[in-house]
Amino acid sequence: MTISDRVVQIAPARAAALAAEGAVLLDVREPEEWAAGHIPGATLMPLGSLEPAGLPIGRVVVAVCRSGNRSNRAATALAGTGLDVCNLAGGMKAWAADGRPVTRDDGTSGTVA
Repeated sequence: MTISDRVVQIAPARAAALAAEGAVLLDVREPEEWAAGHIPGATLMPLGSLEPAGLPIGRVVVAVCRSGNRSNRAATALAGTGLDVCNLAGGMKAWAADGRPVTRDDGTSGTVA
């Protein structure tokens, strides 16, 4: 079994519940995707700039991207460093389809780019 096989895939409802319990929602998309719309309270750290040392130890990390592919790669890399991480299956597309909020930095309603 590889590390990627051990990354837990979670639904939007579970991601929201984990965030309410203090999990870090880690958006690994590019800045222009983030600007179009992101999960309120999420942290942006593009996949190409992924830095495990910049994440808090002892908190669950939920990796997020547009469709779940990049975030799964990020989750796999972070799991390899010992962090407690899971992947938002279906990414922002699934989050938005589930009726969950997507916002821009100015607080207006955002879109999934």
